[in-house]
Amino acid sequence: MQSLDSNALEPTAADLKNLPLRARLMRLLPVYGLPILTVLLIILFSLLLPQTFPTWLNLRAVLGEKSVIALLSLAAMIPMMTGRIDLTVGYGIVIWHVLAISLQTQYGFGWPMAVVIVLLGGCLLGLVNGVLVEVARIDSFIATLGTGTIIYAIALWYTEGRQVLGLLPPAFTGLYASNLFGLPIAAFYVLGLALILWIVSDYLPIGRNLYAIGANQRAAELNGIRTRRFVIGAFIASGLIGAFAGVILAAKLRIGQASVGLEFLLPALVGAFLGSTTIKPGRVNVWGTIAGVVILAVGISGIQQMGGAFYVEPLFNGATLLIAIGIAGYAQRRRGSVRHARKPLSSPAK
Repeated sequence: MQSLDSNALEPTAADLKNLPLRARLMRLLPVYGLPILTVLLIILFSLLLPQTFPTWLNLRAVLGEKSVIALLSLAAMIPMMTGRIDLTVGYGIVIWHVLAISLQTQYGFGWPMAVVIVLLGGCLLGLVNGVLVEVARIDSFIATLGTGTIIYAIALWYTEGRQVLGLLPPAFTGLYASNLFGLPIAAFYVLGLALILWIVSDYLPIGRNLYAIGANQRAAELNGIRTRRFVIGAFIASGLIGAFAGVILAAKLRIGQASVGLEFLLPALVGAFLGSTTIKPGRVNVWGTIAGVVILAVGISGIQQMGGAFYVEPLFNGATLLIAIGIAGYAQRRRGSVRHARKPLSSPAK
């Protein structure tokens, strides 16, 4: 899956130095347009819904509800750095939240051991995806769609369409229900993970290698990068984070049900795709992904509070995904034309 080039072309200080103010704003708009739009939406909904939207209660609700989607978006972002896509972030969370609960309620495992088993399962799923993509050379979309469908079928078989119920220890449910500084602790999981991924992707060699693979895998191989190892590692990291999101979902719902989880797939991918259109346009990035999730959360929350019907959320997510892909494609074409224009002309033969 090579629909997103991994080379950003955000304007530098040198690019903006001699430009007039209007031209500077036009160059910066693709970089910060999404955060600016988010702020404008917050102001708009706060004016339209002054009693419900700009409240501490609504902030807590949004942060808590969208934390799982944010985790899955960050998980999906990692393979996208290499030009691949991982659909199992949406399918895997179905079985992970069921497994996290059933291990405790039906098999007598303590909650720490249950969490460890789920996380190891996520790593194993990522390894299988990576091997299918890099060793078997199956397109990442097809490979992860296949493995995702299989594990979803396993979840249906295991639950037989029924809920998994039982008494869960308060320490486990506290993984979601606890608060820190008056805010849901799940929001701090997202912040902590985002900081780690930001450091790794922007300041460590592993991040540069992943972006290099996404930009041109053949060139990365010629430069000595072990592309197979990095791509498989990206899928393992994605599986690990997806499994952690499943644990948080289990602590939130306190019941396991195979019909719950697939609704997270589309918004998670939308958040990751939107992340490639802002902050560093043309390249998936951590803070862009967070901005993408935030604008989804703000938009859906505001529309629902204004009386939007039950179908508004999937409609909003689908429309935003199409817009995000369109913007990403435009950014790629724009970047290609700018890069071509920057190439120095060859000296005429004498």
